[in-house]
Order: sequence, then structure tokens, then C-alpha cells
Amino acid sequence: MTPADRAFDQLMHLAGRPRPAFVSIADEPAAMNTRFHAEAAAAATLAAIGTLAADLWTMRTRQSQEVAVSPREAGAALVSFALQVFEDPARAPPLRPDDAGGGGRGTPAMGFFETKDGRHVFLHPSFPSSAAKLHKLLGSPADAAAVAATAKTWTAMDLENAIAEAGVCGAMARTAEEWDQSEQGRILAARPLVEVVKIADGPPMPLPASGDTPLSGVRTLDLTRVLAGPTCGRTLAQHGADVLYIASPNLPATEFFISDVGHGKLSAWLDLTDPAQLARLKELVAEADVFSQGYRLGSLERMGLGPLDLARLRPGIVYTSINAYGHEGRWANRPGWEQLAQTATGMADIHGATFGGSGPRLQPAAVADYTTGFLAAFGTMIALERRARYGGSYLVRVSLAQTAMWLRALGLKSMGELGAVQPASPAEIDGWRIGSPSGFGPVRHLRPAVRMSATPARWSRPTTPLGAHAAAWPA
Repeated sequence: MTPADRAFDQLMHLAGRPRPAFVSIADEPAAMNTRFHAEAAAAATLAAIGTLAADLWTMRTRQSQEVAVSPREAGAALVSFALQVFEDPARAPPLRPDDAGGGGRGTPAMGFFETKDGRHVFLHPSFPSSAAKLHKLLGSPADAAAVAATAKTWTAMDLENAIAEAGVCGAMARTAEEWDQSEQGRILAARPLVEVVKIADGPPMPLPASGDTPLSGVRTLDLTRVLAGPTCGRTLAQHGADVLYIASPNLPATEFFISDVGHGKLSAWLDLTDPAQLARLKELVAEADVFSQGYRLGSLERMGLGPLDLARLRPGIVYTSINAYGHEGRWANRPGWEQLAQTATGMADIHGATFGGSGPRLQPAAVADYTTGFLAAFGTMIALERRARYGGSYLVRVSLAQTAMWLRALGLKSMGELGAVQPASPAEIDGWRIGSPSGFGPVRHLRPAVRMSATPARWSRPTTPLGAHAAAWPA
């Protein structure tokens, strides 16, 4: 059994259904230089999403279809933001040098820094306000040499604790064993990869009978940022959901990520600190099916937007929560990014030992971010299917660290397997691209990496800059 097949079987077990005969995952050489079966995991997750989409289509129409995924193409989807090609460079959003790890803001003070005990901490200045807090904590300017000198005055654990207390972003590089033996590692080990929990009762809510896609008529509010959360919304949109992305005018954003994960979505501004605009969001919730969010723990609850709040406001809601380190334990409220999940869970240690030898290194793609987004969409579709059959409101929870632990648990490639890696050629990558209009000018970008025989995955709306539409559902 291939790693992709093994991962797919695990996801089907989470969905509570047997492995379907209509799904195929190609057995082909890996394209990514990593010890982890990242492409296989992405392919398995996309195949699982396709399975749920096919099931929902059968519920609507009694028609069946076939699903197929290429792990090589799924692997390209783990770095899709970097594979966008804009016709007009003047209109293209900028790609910063450090964006390749997901969630980056190109800055010389970002990356791994050695501490005085010979360990390493990954510092993530993130957006400008948190970068200022981080440099205030360090007492160093945004200069790599100055930050490196300051890091050498701390032990790694003391620096990580100080970063957490300051509410900014950074993590000590751990071995896999250290993470698994930590309190947070043990908490996550006791939880499923994707949690789908019924939080309120209610009558069955079948999907709308009309529409030519599995999720036609399903309304999704997307209140997430950067990669994992927006990838969930983009994935639901490729199967026909109406996704309304809600951005805050008070929060910074990275346009190159927005253009990548905005396909299929409407995009509107709402300032939730304004009572009138918060009330407007609640009006939208009252007509929504899915509420996807990536805010820090407690932020939305203080606004009356927690899971139970919305289950009362909109019975039958599917509330999908995405965060860095899991939803329980002392780390649940820590801000985090792709790079920090890799760093804390041992992925960076393993990758560095294989390809660097002198310290931790990041994966050559945003493997936790995109895969977590796919898993969030998978969990959301499980909840929609259960709502249609049994009724109720549901909470779906995923995290970057949980995804990283799953990638580790799938095993490591042998050195012989690494020697057989065949990187994707420019021509192969271009074969996975499609052309679209966009709010950034014409763009060639990766297509959805799943083949559906009856309801081809596609985006019916072009990606746009933030706030291009009204805060309203389409007619």
C-alpha cells in the first residue's frame, strides 16, 4: 500500500465510511525533496474531499462519479502561491523573499537563530505591529546580525517563553521526540486529526435540490488570513459553494497570498469593532451554512461569534476553526504560522538533519498550511453531509501542529526513495495551470488538483483584491 493510500484510508475512517471504489490516487515518483510524504498526504486529502463531494452529489442527484488525484500535482498545490504567473507585472502583487515558507513577511530578522545553549529558535516578525513588538522584546533593530547577537544572550526555552508572553511569533526547534513528550504534543496526540463535533441538535437539512455542483447553494463566510484558512474556503468554492471572504480594514495582509487563495470567492470589508458592521456580519451568519475562522482563541467569543453563539443564531451552522497549535492546552492561544508548526513539532529538525546537517531547516513548501486548509474543507464537508442526514450544528477543528504530527506519523522516505525523486519540470507545472481573469490582471495559476468526472472542480469567480464586493450574499 502506498503512503497516499494509507493516508486516504485514515481519512475515510475519520469520515466513517469505507474506502470507495470510485477513487484513484496515482502511484508515481515524488517531486519534492523531503523525507516526509507531503505530496502523498495532500493527494489523500484532496481525494477524500473529492469523495465527500461525490457523496454529496449522489445525495442530490442519485448520480455517481469517479475521482482521481495525482500526488505530483497535489504536491505543486503545496506551493501554489509561488506558481502564479501574472500577465502584467505592474499589477501583480509582490512576492517577498521569505514568503516561501507560508505566512512570511520578507525581513532580515526572520528565520532560525542560534541561542546561547546551542539550540535554535525560529523568529517570525509577521506583520508590522507584531514585528515591532518582537524587536522591542529583543532590544534589537530589524537587522539579522543584531538579532543573531541578541539571540545568543538567551537560552532557547527562555526566549520562546518570553515570545509567548509578549504575544508575538516564535518557537524553539524541537526534536520530534521532545514535541511528542511535551504537554501540548500529548494533548494533540489524544485528539483526531480532524475533529467534527455535533454541538446542537436540529432537524436534517438536505442540500438544495437545484445546482450543478456538489455544494451549490452552500453559503460560506470566510474570516481567515494567509494560507490555511483561506485554502479551506477556496477548496469549498471549487466544489460550488458561495464563499464570501470577510476582511478587516484594520488588519494587514499579504497580497500575493490573497491572489492565490481568493479564487472562487467574493470579498468584502467589515470592521468588527464597529457595532453596525458587526451586526451586519451576524445578519450574514443568519443566512450562512458554514462559518470558517482563524482568529485567536476567545477573540470571536467576546463579540458573540463563538460556536454556541452561532448555533443559536443560525441553527444548522457548521463552525470551522483553524489555528496553529491546537484548540486546547496552554499553546492554544499562541499565534503561529507554517514555519513555527514545522519548528515546534520536529519537522524542521528532521529536514535539517537530512539536507543541511548544521541546524533545523524548513520544508520546500508550505506543507502544513495548505494541507491543514484541505483538511478543514474535508471536515466541513463531513459536517455538511451529517447535517443533511441527521441534522444539528457542528464544530470542525484542525491545526497546523496536528497536521505536522500526521505528516510525521505517515513515516519518512528512505534515502533510496529520496534518490528517486523527480522534480516537476516547468512544462509539467505549466500543464497544471489554467488562465483566469482576476482583479490583478490576467493570471495563469494552478487548477484544482482533483479530477471529478461528473462535476469538474472549478472556480466560477475570479480572485480579487480585498474588499472588491459588498458584504452581501449573491442573489
